[in-house]
Amino acid sequence: MNTVIEKADTLLEALPYIQRFSGKTFVIKYGGHAMENEELRQHFARDIVLLKFVGMNPVVVHGGGPQIGDMLKKLGVNSRFVRGMRVTDDQTMDVVEMVLGKINQEIVTLINSQGGKAVGLSGKDGEMVIARKMLLTVNENGQTATHDIGQVGEIIGVNPRVIHALTQADFIPVIAPVGVGTDGKPYNINADLVAGKVAEALQAEKLILLTDVEGIKTKEKTLIPTLGSDEAEKLIQDGTIGEGMIPKVECCIAALHGGVKKTHIIDGRTRHATLLEIFTKEGIGTEVIRRTA
Repeated sequence: MNTVIEKADTLLEALPYIQRFSGKTFVIKYGGHAMENEELRQHFARDIVLLKFVGMNPVVVHGGGPQIGDMLKKLGVNSRFVRGMRVTDDQTMDVVEMVLGKINQEIVTLINSQGGKAVGLSGKDGEMVIARKMLLTVNENGQTATHDIGQVGEIIGVNPRVIHALTQADFIPVIAPVGVGTDGKPYNINADLVAGKVAEALQAEKLILLTDVEGIKTKEKTLIPTLGSDEAEKLIQDGTIGEGMIPKVECCIAALHGGVKKTHIIDGRTRHATLLEIFTKEGIGTEVIRRTA
């Protein structure tokens, strides 16, 4: 009997959050272990469907870096990186679009199998994500060098009309992180950056980044539940926030400056991580908010 009552208490705990966020848009970047583990994939799909059924508008942006790397290896194509960015020539770009397209449809099928109505998109569709070639500037032996890393793009604009049309028709958009140039050329773009810019364009209530870590930690390895954007910038400067986490935190800060209400970096390895962050007072992971130090 106590277990049944506890379940009822859990539902009641979620009620004020359901009321508060009804009709709001959440952009969720899906990747890492949560996308590779079959059990977690099923839980993620159910979570997204639940969000939609209680009146929220989830928008999913997915990654695919490891899967792209695996496919290139199978094809005998060597991957080359500059500061963590994959050099993307024409052949590699073809593989990127092929793999991301496959992943996109797998996610759509998974959400639909759980009772949702998902539609797969690329950033090229409806010229949703407009990009230009990224030229990477790095310091090498005390000198500045600029690298042409091929068809890797930086975002110069997001047109959310297609997303609005889908959410208003009760569909769940699932977006692959490929942009298009003004000349129609496709560009490979980091999925965190696409999620952040899409969240800005939609003026989303929340941007949620699923990762393979618990969240942002202090130098003593203690989880930081809530972090102001100014504080986050200081932790980047003093080295507390490490290299792998820096792009994600910078993505959150930029989204907040762009009008997103709150951003979250959470552990996608945890079952129902998205629901726990949204519907409980404690949440999990780290929320980055517009608050000065």
